[in-house]
Amino acid sequence: QVQLVESGGGSVQAGGSLRLSCAGSGYTFPTTYCMGWFRQAPGKEREGVATIYNFGGTAYADSVKGRFTISKDNAKNTLYLQMNTLKPEDTAMYYCAVALVYSGSSCAEMYTNAMRYWGKGTQVTISS
Repeated sequence: QVQLVESGGGSVQAGGSLRLSCAGSGYTFPTTYCMGWFRQAPGKEREGVATIYNFGGTAYADSVKGRFTISKDNAKNTLYLQMNTLKPEDTAMYYCAVALVYSGSSCAEMYTNAMRYWGKGTQVTISS
């Protein structure tokens, strides 16, 4: 049974940093096709933030490029999102998600429908 558990969210002031973690279990972490972070603000659609391929290639939403870094530790079965220079518009519930195999959509496209398993999310709140 695939399980994803996010942690690391919180409330910080604009300009601050947070590091989100996602502990995965129930699947082969190193060979998983795509893992990623998505977020959803109140009243808005869920959107892709950053994704990482099994071989380590990454993709970012334009809104976070240069500020956020996605990474994974295969030995610890953990996915990370380092978030720097946070802005109030980054406020959202952040979700970890995985697509175990390729299903027609590139990992870099960050389609929510392409991700098969989801965590329950961790709240990030940025004050101005």
